[in-house]
Amino acid sequence: MTYSLIARCPRTGQFGIAISTYTLAVGQYCDGLVSHRGITMSQASVRQANNALGTRLLRQGYEAPGVLDALLRNDAFPGFRQIAVVDRFGHAVCHTGADARDWKGHRTGPGVVAMGNVLLGPAVVDDMLAAFEASPDGALADRLLLALEAGRDAGGQSNGSRRMPERSAALIVIGHEEHTDLNLRVDLQDHAVDELRRLYARYKPYADYYRARDLTPQRVPGQEVFEESFGGQTYWCP
Repeated sequence: MTYSLIARCPRTGQFGIAISTYTLAVGQYCDGLVSHRGITMSQASVRQANNALGTRLLRQGYEAPGVLDALLRNDAFPGFRQIAVVDRFGHAVCHTGADARDWKGHRTGPGVVAMGNVLLGPAVVDDMLAAFEASPDGALADRLLLALEAGRDAGGQSNGSRRMPERSAALIVIGHEEHTDLNLRVDLQDHAVDELRRLYARYKPYADYYRARDLTPQRVPGQEVFEESFGGQTYWCP
């Protein structure tokens, strides 16, 4: 009972994922990003070994179709999985197993996959893809989050008898470094997509500051001094 979108930005070479689900702490399953190489994500009945194998193959130079084929062949229960891969060339592929819970399905475009299971209907993934593709010049993180919100607004998760709340969510982007450029998680919150938006808005003004502490720490003021640049408004959580 999850919907997500993985993508590559052709302008920056970044890869990223936005994901939300009824499952708790979904961010711990989102470790399938490889700088310069690609991204993979498995959901529905999650198989954590998939990301380890997928990232290893991406590092070896495999393209998306080959990675997906290897993941399916290495799995005794592929019918229960949704697996998506986007590679450095923008190839985008996805598998939705017949045994995943309805409604399930996926859509692909150049460098992007939207997929989900236990959804209200196909509009969820359709609207996610449309929202992502509507702003090709935007920052990847912004586009990913807009796509996630579009999936929520299209009905999100439903088991056929009731709406299922998004209880966890994540927004992750990797660029030219081995570590992630952005890695935000909401592990337990009844309105996790809303909370992810709030967290992103709070974090975004700090992104360049935290990067500067990495690269030029001798020139960076203390955090409380930096916060004065917001007109004296601090960003403490309420």
